[in-house]
Amino acid sequence: MTEKVAIVTAGGSGMGAGAARKLAEKGFRVAILSSSGKGEALAKELGGIGVTGSNQSHDDVRRLVETVRDRWGRIDVLVNSAGHGPRAPILEISDEDWHRGMEVYFLSAVRPARLVAPIMAANGGGSIINISTFAAFEPSEVFPTSAVFRAGLASFTKLFSDQYAAKNVRMNNVLPGFIDSLPEKEAFREKIPMGRYGHVEEIAETIAFLASDGAAYITGQNIRVDGGITRSV
Repeated sequence: MTEKVAIVTAGGSGMGAGAARKLAEKGFRVAILSSSGKGEALAKELGGIGVTGSNQSHDDVRRLVETVRDRWGRIDVLVNSAGHGPRAPILEISDEDWHRGMEVYFLSAVRPARLVAPIMAANGGGSIINISTFAAFEPSEVFPTSAVFRAGLASFTKLFSDQYAAKNVRMNNVLPGFIDSLPEKEAFREKIPMGRYGHVEEIAETIAFLASDGAAYITGQNIRVDGGITRSV
């Protein structure tokens, strides 16, 4: 049986690293892109491929994709994680910081998808999973650039799915709430109906499901994993 292959961008720590570990546990060969070098170390631990570079660089993303394709001949799953963009009161965010937010939260997912989707389509299909945020649909003043550009990512995901679903290439967004990859703050915890932060493991399990054959009919969706902070409309 052919082993499936997953790429995780910004996968050196946090939810990206959690996804990489979970996918490796599920039997995927895993390749990780990380700007810190932690991704290379994690990939070595998991027996995979690690590339130190940025998901904001087309050349770095292309180098990762080509390395994976040349070594393993296929890409079945892409998980797009991201770092942290600018934060400030809404009218104090500069043009430069808005552009940086677009790089961090939007184009960091578009670039890998542009390279990987044709490979998936040629191989019979695949799953692209973007780690987004609960604030995409209930904007938070705490995460202004994230909320704006990940709302755009939701639209991109639907447009992508309209075109690529017939080719069996799926794209979905996971929308975490407050997760324990960051230090807990009481003011945030009090907003969560479940009364606790989510665990990285819970996000990783959701990603693994969306990567699996069990999710073969799910595309263009935004999956909330937030303890009840957001309400469907």
